[in-house]
Amino acid sequence: MEIQLTDKHNGWWIISHEGKLWLPEGQLPFGPASQFSLTGRPGRQIGEWQGAPVWLVREPRPSEMASVRQLLDQDRDLFQLVGRGVQLAEFYRSHRFCGYCGHEMGPSKREWAVLCAHCHERYYPQIAPCMIVAIRRGEEILLAQHVRHRNGIHTVLAGFVEVGETMEQAVAREVMEESNLRVKNLRYVSSQPWPFPNSLMMAFMADYDSGDIRHDPQELLSAGWYRYDQLPMLPPPGTIARRLIEDTVALCRAEGDSKRPHDADSA
Repeated sequence: MEIQLTDKHNGWWIISHEGKLWLPEGQLPFGPASQFSLTGRPGRQIGEWQGAPVWLVREPRPSEMASVRQLLDQDRDLFQLVGRGVQLAEFYRSHRFCGYCGHEMGPSKREWAVLCAHCHERYYPQIAPCMIVAIRRGEEILLAQHVRHRNGIHTVLAGFVEVGETMEQAVAREVMEESNLRVKNLRYVSSQPWPFPNSLMMAFMADYDSGDIRHDPQELLSAGWYRYDQLPMLPPPGTIARRLIEDTVALCRAEGDSKRPHDADSA
């Protein structure tokens, strides 16, 4: 429930506007509301971190607005909380009026939703499901440079799930569209909320089945097979893509060690 903040309110502050986050000196602000000129402003508590409340305040700040990506290398729970805050801020900003009757909407007091007092329609934050998959071929892993990554980072393939698809169908389609490859032995690994802008990444590992690489130039700058111990620049730690790559490398190492002949003393 949104309340009017007073000098007594204290904690961590997610101050967000248009998908950006206020990070003075690169840090999430912590302290009393008065320290950050928030007294009298509307805010809502969206969780707790390190024993203190986490507050969401929707307003622009004239400087030091940044991306949630700056918190990727910090505590995972904090990153998820901040991601939730930024997504909620955008949800409330984009749902000021009802899409059915055009009347003004109001936030629910019981859940993350907005309500229309005129036609009684209820809206919830939309989450876009995405697949991300690491593809292995023996001691190699498929890595690609995406067109939106101009910093030399190589990562695994990913894409949005389309209407009427299962996750497995989405993996097969995206891999074929982006690389011209077929995969087999698909295994679910984990998931990660991804607030860019409102995705849920569902991660898989798979084995190469058939096909020759022919990357989609609209999606990828390049794609290729890389031996597990000769990898290019990778995504940062804390991302689900990095975990998939590291899990694949660990699998390659383990299988490689099992194939090496044991010495005489261990026979």
